[in-house]
Amino acid sequence: MEDPVVSPKTSWKILKNAVVMSLAFMIHFTAYNGTANLQSSINAEAGLGTTSLAVVCAGFIISNMFLPIIVIKWLGTKWTISLSFLAYLPYFAAQMYPSFYTLIPAAFIMGIGGAPLWCAKSTYLSAAAEANTKTSNLRLEVLLVRFFGIFFMIYQLNQVWGNLISSLVLSSGDNLAAVTPINDSMIVQLCGANFMPSAHADEALQRQPPEKIRMISGIYLGCTVAASLLVAVGVDSIKSNKKDQNNANKSGIHLLATTLKLFIEPKHLMLASINVFVGMQQAFFGADFTAAYVSCSVGVGTVGFVMMSFGFANASGCVVMEQMAKTVGRLPLIIAAFIIHGSLMVTLLTFNLQPNQPAVMYVIASLWGFCDSIWAVQISAFYGIVFKGREEAAFSNVRLCESSGYIIAYIISPHLRTGVKTYILMVTMLVGVVLYIIVEFRERKANTSIKTPEPQEKTIDFDNKAFEYSK
Repeated sequence: MEDPVVSPKTSWKILKNAVVMSLAFMIHFTAYNGTANLQSSINAEAGLGTTSLAVVCAGFIISNMFLPIIVIKWLGTKWTISLSFLAYLPYFAAQMYPSFYTLIPAAFIMGIGGAPLWCAKSTYLSAAAEANTKTSNLRLEVLLVRFFGIFFMIYQLNQVWGNLISSLVLSSGDNLAAVTPINDSMIVQLCGANFMPSAHADEALQRQPPEKIRMISGIYLGCTVAASLLVAVGVDSIKSNKKDQNNANKSGIHLLATTLKLFIEPKHLMLASINVFVGMQQAFFGADFTAAYVSCSVGVGTVGFVMMSFGFANASGCVVMEQMAKTVGRLPLIIAAFIIHGSLMVTLLTFNLQPNQPAVMYVIASLWGFCDSIWAVQISAFYGIVFKGREEAAFSNVRLCESSGYIIAYIISPHLRTGVKTYILMVTMLVGVVLYIIVEFRERKANTSIKTPEPQEKTIDFDNKAFEYSK
């Protein structure tokens, strides 16, 4: 097969598209994460907020089983991303009038749109990384880490802007509900590891003024529309080469079968647990930590500022990890994240929570964000290597497992004390990391002891030969 021709000009074009797409995700998830981080605080009654987030994940799982590959085949990655953003609009609008009949259906619609969105993103980045192997001396493994690192560096800034918006709005004016409603003597008894949403939410958390929630929702609606337009106008399409018979002859049903078949492969099943943990720890931090430690002891108005420090650390970690991965490799970084994250969980269990300790919250949030950047970048890049040639199916299953972790965390959130949920999280992390290490060493052994023929390369040419960029 003739080698692809990728000019330096085309290489810059590839990078430009990856950056613009990352900016669109940052803008869009400024709205989503800003909203999600407040659900356990502003919609705490009867666990409505966390229940809605669980429904989001349920919709995501159902969608993930059937839609991503078929939708990407029909629309391409660009238009899948642009249109999937719009599925989030009903949920943001429902925040203005939160009830079971508004939030739950809107949450399900959002979940349905989320699976094609994330699968299309990962597929796009994988194609961009593979294309750049033709213009550099770097291996695909390094370039995958680079492109996913660029994406997550920009994307994680959504935690900064989304939470800045919510905190400034909630803290503006004479908003007494932005501060903790309980007295200092009750914080030790009700907050931290002892916090139980179903029993303590009404006592420890106060409802926010409706006009402020509506203002926040209006801002977030605008962010999502802007993100959709940015992808539609600023990102080029990738069209598969019709000469590539391996892909051209695949029907949507055949691609769906590929996804399901991949899901039951032993190495995918072994990696599933670490992806479940990644989803659980993100959900735990956004729902349980913010309610039990921040809102309960410091006040709802501080949640956004604490989550901003999480976002800054996460974005910075993506940059640092991309450089460190080239020096020390992926496995030492995963082990470092395991040690740091485990230490944070032990701290949450043993920390003697006292009133007016926001500095401690910022430190925990920053370290948690740094660990999350390692999980996000390194695990995503590892999937691109282990399941090369089946990226759509692999990344679809990654999000399915992460969503399963989210839904587990959200379902148990209202009914268990924070300390119990922390123990569950620690066990899940331990199992996930051990199984990941087994797969890592098996892959290394297979690559060094068995000489296998190189897989047939896809022709990738961003100058309208194989992968075609077009508006």
